[in-house]
Amino acid sequence: METVIVAFENGTMAQRFGELLENTGTAKCLLCRSGDQVRRLMSKQTVYCVVCGPHLSDGPAEWLAEDLPPACSLLLVGPQHMLDACASRDVYTLATPIRREETVSTVKLLLQFGHRMERFTAARRSGSDQAVVDRAKRLLIDRLGMTEDQAHRELQKRSMDTGARLSHTARQVIRELEK
Repeated sequence: METVIVAFENGTMAQRFGELLENTGTAKCLLCRSGDQVRRLMSKQTVYCVVCGPHLSDGPAEWLAEDLPPACSLLLVGPQHMLDACASRDVYTLATPIRREETVSTVKLLLQFGHRMERFTAARRSGSDQAVVDRAKRLLIDRLGMTEDQAHRELQKRSMDTGARLSHTARQVIRELEK
């Protein structure tokens, strides 16, 4: 399940918003009250969406937009007059009152957008990592009779199942097949 950071100055609001996203199966939520807490959480894990009120305990939430990775979207939720004051074009907004369906669909859309953006912003594999992936594919082809496409999909699937980088998964496959 995806992880979303929910940050509101009002802890009750953060909790209600987090419960909405978790109870609908949209995302696992990490709750916080300040921009500093958001930045600390972002440094520890990959998050594609931060949902917050227009103001956090340590300043305007739109300041967060500059600190988020390119694949992460900032969604401000609040009264229209407060959202109109947001000068950043890199921030998405939802005016209150909002419907559950609108909230859930907006967050899902931003999560999808984050995954697509990651493809364009992610660093390419180094030459040595690519060589390891190619070697693992060759072993899968030679030892298990897979096609190159099947071998690549097998590495990708194992990588996604374990949450490990493709090059790490390839090293593991090499160790398994060379025993």
